[in-house]
Amino acid sequence: MDDWLIDDDRLSIARKSVLPGEGFFHPDSIEEVQEERETKEAVTDTPAVVIADPDADGLACVALLRAVVADAALVPAGPHDMGDAIERVSEYVDPDVPVYICDLCPDSEEDVAFLEVLAERASDVFWYDHHQWNEELGTLVDEHVTDRVVGDSEEECTADVVARSLDAEVPAYLEELAVVTRDHDLWLREDPRSDDLADFSYWAEPEEYIEVVAEHGPDLPPEIEEFLAEMRVEKEALIEKAIDRAEIHEIGDWTVGVTYGRCSQNEVAEALRQDGTDAAVIVKPAGSASIRGTEEFQRAHEVAAKVNGGGHPKAAGCKPDIYDDMLDYAHHWTTRGAVAKQVIIEAFHDVKREARAEADEEKAPDTEEETEQ
Repeated sequence: MDDWLIDDDRLSIARKSVLPGEGFFHPDSIEEVQEERETKEAVTDTPAVVIADPDADGLACVALLRAVVADAALVPAGPHDMGDAIERVSEYVDPDVPVYICDLCPDSEEDVAFLEVLAERASDVFWYDHHQWNEELGTLVDEHVTDRVVGDSEEECTADVVARSLDAEVPAYLEELAVVTRDHDLWLREDPRSDDLADFSYWAEPEEYIEVVAEHGPDLPPEIEEFLAEMRVEKEALIEKAIDRAEIHEIGDWTVGVTYGRCSQNEVAEALRQDGTDAAVIVKPAGSASIRGTEEFQRAHEVAAKVNGGGHPKAAGCKPDIYDDMLDYAHHWTTRGAVAKQVIIEAFHDVKREARAEADEEKAPDTEEETEQ
């Protein structure tokens, strides 16, 4: 395949909005070889290892940990490949080195299949997070880790958890980094700096992001602000495309906005919220989807759990298991995610039925008492 076919720089905004980025078209086998090599290089001869989600929250955790262990190595891992990252680290990490797992929550036993091996090799394994944990998986993890600290997903981001869990004094500007990171991660949006951190973590390489915030905290230097301003021109155009193609679904008393596109999901979700939706679904060209809630809808993680995902009550992610070959992806792109949208909408209906059943059960005792009287 010619490189120009997947060259993002030549695509119009309209086409870029409906197609995944270049990385999608690189075979997993090639990516796995590269990840294997990079993990081995990163964790050899290092005093500590951090497996973290490479978003603003996960990378803030790395910056905080490096304030205590200066040369701690980062192994990036998202929710869908944490198991692979744990396996690679367990193979290559030097014996008796501490390992920290940050801003990641297992969805199945497969995600932690190699945790016992890692625990036997490492001196300690610390797991810091703030997502909604399955109780049985939490118990399984606790059998192998030195300590697992899970913060309240309504009150803390993982950087908050790390800042209060470290047995060392954290510099004030890094504590402030955690506070500003929380502002975006929990979608509070009270501090404008938090959007800058989120955008910078998305566009920058992880090590560049960590280096900048480790030096400056949440106050990014002028050259980074200029870079963000340039990048946001295209970002806003992609957001507008996604908002324009949004559809509204009424599911019981929930109003759900559903759209498709390569875009910044939080901003799209906020725009849909302002238009009156209780929840928003943003299906991505790569096949995954983001689910965002509001004060009126705090079951995003329950919906995601039904579609191969998980997360927080008001922010979750998933990837429907509906892609068997490239024809399925071609259909996904040309129909703007029609099948994925339908599967997720069905999950909303399932959760609504469960919510009604819960409400009926809560009313049942009162009804029985009235009958007896």
